[in-house]
Order: sequence, then C-alpha cells, then structure tokens
Amino acid sequence: MKPSYEPESPFDSDPQFALEAIKSFTGPVLVDLDETLFLRNSTEEFINCAAPGLLALIMMRILDVIKPWRWSGGPATRDVWRVSFVMLLFPWTILIWKHRVSTLGQEYINDALAKSLKAAVRQPIIVTVGFSSIVKPLIIAMGFGHVKIVSARLRFGDRRKGKLAMANAALGAEIVPQSLLITDSIDDLLVLEACAKPLRVLWATAYYRHALTRVYLPGQYIAQVKRPGERYILRGILQEDFAFWILSSLALALHPLLHIVGLSFLLLSFWSIYERGYVDNDLVAEHFETAPKLSANYRTVVVATPVWQPWVWAMASAIIAILFLRYPNSPTITDFIKWFGLLIGTYAWFRLYNRYDKATRIWMFSILQFVRGSAFLLLVSCEVIGIAAVGAHILARWIPYFVYRIGGKTWPDSPTQTVRLLFFILLSTLFAMALGIATILNWTAIALLGWNIFRARKELSAIIRSAMRIDVTE
Repeated sequence: MKPSYEPESPFDSDPQFALEAIKSFTGPVLVDLDETLFLRNSTEEFINCAAPGLLALIMMRILDVIKPWRWSGGPATRDVWRVSFVMLLFPWTILIWKHRVSTLGQEYINDALAKSLKAAVRQPIIVTVGFSSIVKPLIIAMGFGHVKIVSARLRFGDRRKGKLAMANAALGAEIVPQSLLITDSIDDLLVLEACAKPLRVLWATAYYRHALTRVYLPGQYIAQVKRPGERYILRGILQEDFAFWILSSLALALHPLLHIVGLSFLLLSFWSIYERGYVDNDLVAEHFETAPKLSANYRTVVVATPVWQPWVWAMASAIIAILFLRYPNSPTITDFIKWFGLLIGTYAWFRLYNRYDKATRIWMFSILQFVRGSAFLLLVSCEVIGIAAVGAHILARWIPYFVYRIGGKTWPDSPTQTVRLLFFILLSTLFAMALGIATILNWTAIALLGWNIFRARKELSAIIRSAMRIDVTE
C-alpha cells in the first residue's frame, strides 16, 4: 500500500504528460517495473506465493526481528534475505510463481503505460531492482519479453550498488544520460538526476501490497496496526503480563520448564482473543466516534483480521497449555470450561466496553486489566506474594487510564513502573502484617521485587535526581 504521504521530488510529473513524452522522445526509454509498468510489487507478490502461508509468514516475522540485513548492507538487502529464505525453505514457490504470473501480468499491467511504450520511437528498456528469476517470467507474461531487462541478481552486491550502478554496468555509462526514465520510486533519485528526461510518476492504480496479508497470525494487528513501532508484544506483554505470570507461580510448579511452556501457550490463547477486542475497538471508533484515536497505520497497513480463526488459535493453544500445566496428571473438563468461559466473557466485556461512552469506560477498563493480569490464576496456583505482584500490576495499568480519561486529552507520561513497585511494596507489607512475615520471605518475593526494581530503574533514577528538600537553603 502506498504511504499516506509521498515525498515530493523535482522530477514529479503528471501521468498524462509522461505518456505523451514517451511517444515523442527519440532517445532510450528506461522504465521501472514495480508500481510502474507492473502495478504491484513483484517481490511481495512472489513471497505471497509461498505455501504454506502461515509458516512463510512466521519466517518473515522472525527475519524482521533478527534483521540479518544489518550485516549485509542495510535495508537495501532485506529482500535478498527474504526471497532467499523462501526459495530455500519453500522451493516449490518458484513453480507456483511461474504458474501465477500469467494472471498477475494481465491483471496488474499498467495498460496506459504499456500502450505508450509500444508506441515509443525506440524499444523500451526495463530497469528494476527486482530479482531476475522473479521479474523475467512476469515481464514475459505482460507481453514485453522481447525488450532488454536490467534486473538484480539474488546477491547483496546488486542491491547495495543500486539501480544506477546496475544500469551503467548493463547498458554502458553513456546510455543513462541520454535517456528518459519513468519511475515511481523516490529511491531512484540518483538515476533521475543522471537522466536527460527524468519523470517520476505516481499511478493512481498502483498499490504496494505486502506479502502474505491474507494469512492470519496472532499479534500482527497489535504489532503493525494498533501499536506500531512500540515493540508492544515484547515490552507490554512479555516483559509485563507474562513476566508476572511466571514469577508469581513458578515456585509452586512441579515441572518448571513445562510450566513455562504451558503459560506461554496460555498467553497465546488469551491474546488471540484479547487482540480481537482491539480490532473491534478500532472498528467501533472509526464508525461511531467523532474524533477516533486510530494509529497512522490503521488505514495504510493491511493485516488479516478474520472472525473465527482467532478462536481456533485460542482453543488449540489452550488445549496444549492445559496439557502442559496439568502434567503428569490429566486435565479435567472443568479446566477447559473455566478457560473457554473466561475467553468468551473477556471478549464479550471488551465488545461492551467498546460501545460505551468514555466516562463509563473508566470503570469498565479496570475489569479488562484485571482479567488481563490475572487470567492465569484460573488454572495455576500462585504464592501469596504473587497475588500482591499481580494486584500491583493491575492497579498500575488502570491508574494512567483513569488520569487520561479524567483530566487530559493525551495519555499521561506517568512513572508506571515506579507506581507498580510502590503498590507491590504496600500490598506485600499488608499481606505480611495480616498473614505473617513468612509470606514475603521467599525466593518468589525476591524475584518479584528485583524485577519490579529493574523495570522501574530509569524512573527511579529520574525521581531521585529531581528530588529537592524545601527546608534547606543554600
């Protein structure tokens, strides 16, 4: 999908002007492929052919986390890694691609541009950073198999050098300065600057479609649409909710490793449904709120949000989770009834929350945070000190929302980690007073206190540095 804001260049041109210029230009005509002659992106469409799509999507997400292109020349080489892994792990993709290109080529060819190129004085030259094995069958399917093609090899070097260096190497250094160039990409500035007649044209029907957007994977909506760029799954779920699930209950587990694996699948089950609440929240906001707060990616990033697949994921992962958590004993039907009942209740409450006014949401939000923080307790035993940690976590999550809805239009920049640490200390002290000091003298308490302090370390440092006594004068 095209970004909502396209940077301008000195070479921007109207499509109609560009089409007429091609017909009258007597020198070489260079034309870009992706989102220009082909109204989609050839690399993304190729990866979109990978099957099974779910495994391919998981692999793409793993690569996005590791970012191996950091060691091969930066983002310019990202597609080399992606396509190489697809060809390595799903080698039949190239056969699927060759079967599909005839349909793709006819469906997404830029008809107006193709007609002008065929009417040009000289035969056009297609210059693309797309990969040869991918673009050549596509270009043939579009009826341009007879033209010269300058394309990248599946190597880091071509992508690092860029389109201008590739064109000069393939055509000779004297051709580009004599040429007319048609491209849509702002990344082609060097080529545009080198051409006799540079034309950057954005085509209304061009569309950058990310690969595998049809495939559902839990967490995609959160990471790419709801909270893009925040690494929320790592920072807001794994280092927050999941950390307290583990630290609060691990000491009572018969098999600690199986316990962690079981909680991992339980977390996946819960968030498969909780994420559906986020999807519904955005849809309701878009249709019924006068000033909806939607991320910049809401209208520009396509993510699969099916209705029933999250429930399949939630049920399947819950079954696995309960089997691990109950080992060596067998799970009971009550375990499944309790957990599936919680999922249904959570989603129903989230949908209800989404449809009430903002003042009412203040109180309803506390229930969502309560369930989010404590859901695991339906199936897992927890130490008393763990209850204090979970309670502190829930309160620290709710208070910023309360302040936001009561007093401001923006989310408060509050020291949430320090607030949670404070609540944890206070609640732990209350439990110690009521139940005895032994409740807070154990390894679980030490681990929870250490994790809270670690998470709050930066906020604590800032608070200490800014503290001033008012009864002391210099």
